[in-house]
Amino acid sequence: MTSPADPATASSQLTPAVRGALTRYRVIAYIVGVMLLLLLFVAMPLKYLADNPGAMNVIGPLHGFLFVVYLLATFDLFRRVRWTLPRLVLMAVAGTIPFLSFYAERRTTHELLGR
Repeated sequence: MTSPADPATASSQLTPAVRGALTRYRVIAYIVGVMLLLLLFVAMPLKYLADNPGAMNVIGPLHGFLFVVYLLATFDLFRRVRWTLPRLVLMAVAGTIPFLSFYAERRTTHELLGR
């Protein structure tokens, strides 16, 4: 007999809708995390230290658009899993702090898949 903490049974208990929402969330969390790092450590230094706003003009709006997609994916996962509102807020804020989206994605995945 397997326990609910067993990874094989925990991942098989997820509905296809939750699995799809989790996959979308994981992908966009990584993309937003990488874009935020590019924005902070490449585009902003180029703009303010090298007086070259070209990268900022591309990466800034792209990151803004992708962050909105991240918020939608976060809300979709929140709605399907039926988490609390504070959890939604924490997951949304994770996309605004460098490296935190990677941590939030990993923690969410481990929690849902029981790893």
